Amino acid sequence: MNRLLWNKLQNSLLLRVGGMIAAITILAVVGMSTSWMVAETTQGNGEAINVAGSLRMQSWRMASFYQRLLQTDKPEYRETLQQAIERFEQDLEAGSILSVLPEDDTTPLKQVYRQVEIDWQQRIKPALVLQSSTAQNAVVLDEIPLFVKHINDLVKQIEEATEAKIFVLRVILGVAIIGTILAVILSIYLVNSILVIPLKALLGLTDQIRQGNLAVRTELAGDDEIGQLAQAFNLMAEDLSKLYQDLEARVEQKTAELTRSNRSLDLLYRSITRLHGIAPDNAVFHHVLTDAEAVLGLGNGTICLKGENDTHGQVVATTALNNRSPLCQRANSCGECHDSQAVRMDTLADGRQILRMPLTDAEKRYGMLAIDVPANTTAERWQVQLLEALSRHIGVTIASEQRSEQHRRVSLLEERAVIARELHDSLAQSLAYMKIQVSRLRNALKHPEEGEEITAALEELRDGLSSSYQQLRELLSTFRLRMEDDDLGMALAQTTTEFTERGHLPIELTVNLGNLNLGPNEEIHLLQIVREALSNILKHAHASHAWVTLQSQTDGRVQLWVDDDGVGIQKIAAMHHYGMAIMAERARALHGTLEYLPRAEGGTRVQLEFTIRTSHAA
Repeated sequence: MNRLLWNKLQNSLLLRVGGMIAAITILAVVGMSTSWMVAETTQGNGEAINVAGSLRMQSWRMASFYQRLLQTDKPEYRETLQQAIERFEQDLEAGSILSVLPEDDTTPLKQVYRQVEIDWQQRIKPALVLQSSTAQNAVVLDEIPLFVKHINDLVKQIEEATEAKIFVLRVILGVAIIGTILAVILSIYLVNSILVIPLKALLGLTDQIRQGNLAVRTELAGDDEIGQLAQAFNLMAEDLSKLYQDLEARVEQKTAELTRSNRSLDLLYRSITRLHGIAPDNAVFHHVLTDAEAVLGLGNGTICLKGENDTHGQVVATTALNNRSPLCQRANSCGECHDSQAVRMDTLADGRQILRMPLTDAEKRYGMLAIDVPANTTAERWQVQLLEALSRHIGVTIASEQRSEQHRRVSLLEERAVIARELHDSLAQSLAYMKIQVSRLRNALKHPEEGEEITAALEELRDGLSSSYQQLRELLSTFRLRMEDDDLGMALAQTTTEFTERGHLPIELTVNLGNLNLGPNEEIHLLQIVREALSNILKHAHASHAWVTLQSQTDGRVQLWVDDDGVGIQKIAAMHHYGMAIMAERARALHGTLEYLPRAEGGTRVQLEFTIRTSHAA
């Protein structure tokens, strides 16, 4: 049982601290209770000493009363003496004196008290009461000093007993104080050694952990609360160390991923800039491969392209030394590169691998991007994804360039067709007309008598040549026309300024197309119609003012008005003017209607109205 309690005491800090507090409390309680008990025993000792001391005075007083009674026997003296005797007996048997008497009859205090009591009862009191003779009287007076001496011994014994109790009280208090001080000192020492010092050590280690040193461990051991706290601290430090290492690893991983992502985005940005800045050629593809090789950290790269009618592809760029791409080590051509429509990994005889990426867009396949993966190396997922994105950009770029080339070809063919049509509708007809006149002239020259016919034929040839020359100038002006900055409003403003300066004719321009954008073909036709209308106004209308208005309607219709305050539509319509036919042809190309209307204020309005077939709204 005692061993079990000792083990509990050793393994419990609370029990040890509680034991120290209990020891201090017990010492304090024992000291105070003992002191209280001693104080209780000394209570009344002072009164007993006073009462006992008064017995000496009363003895001498009774002797004085007795001697005076012997000299003069008066009743009042006898009564006074009797009162003194009664009081002496009361004080001798007073409770304060009896309370200080011990129970043991062998004690000096008890024996002295018994001697005083015997002397009083057997010798002093009877002598004072009887008063038989003078000789006896002399004996009583002689015994009084001895009796007082016994009373003095009684007082002294009471004083010594009281001092002994006070000494015992002092000893008890001293022992209690010393024991309490020792217990407090021991408690302070024990608390400092088993509680304060370990806690300070743990706080120091906690501060080191706060500063980032997660390798610290405490050497405190035991089964008590401090030992358990130390074990919990070590476990916590170990968990924090593992967590911190895990966080560091995750931070490094995320940092590497972010760095890789930034490099990948930078590669894609620079590649897109190179591929879409200008028409990509072999040098551009080579730069793209060089950048990809630096970012990916794999082997050499190769771009192989194959035309629609080619049976074999062609390597257009490679980063391999001496242009010896491993892509072509398995075949004499790039034909096999175009067999697969998906990402593919081929293994060479030396253990290296070739990662092949098709260069495609949404419509067709243009070639292959191949990357040499060294032996004992595996292409990671991010590398494959980056190569896929790069191959898509290359494919889109090639497709865009091919479409642009196709558009340029179509535009060139359309422009040639327009030139052919313009030449056919103007110069070809005029030359055919002049050919007929030359035939007339040749027939007329066979008959010199027909001079008027020759003159008429020559006159018509001159008019035809003039008309052909005018048509040629108009065609040259049309073919040289350019749209500066792709802005129809600016082109119209330049045109009106040109005709204003040419004919000193004020022309007001109003353009209000809203958010509607016209196509290039529509803009060219509109601009040519405006130029032809203004040219007719300068040549034939004799106008003093002109207005050009271009506006759009909510339903997609476009209206063009060219107004003047000249001589009117009848005179212009009666004149032969080839430009009006060209204007009508352009209106039909726009799928619109062209009308010549008289103005209410005088003059003519050329009105064009058409609907945009393809939406160009911004």
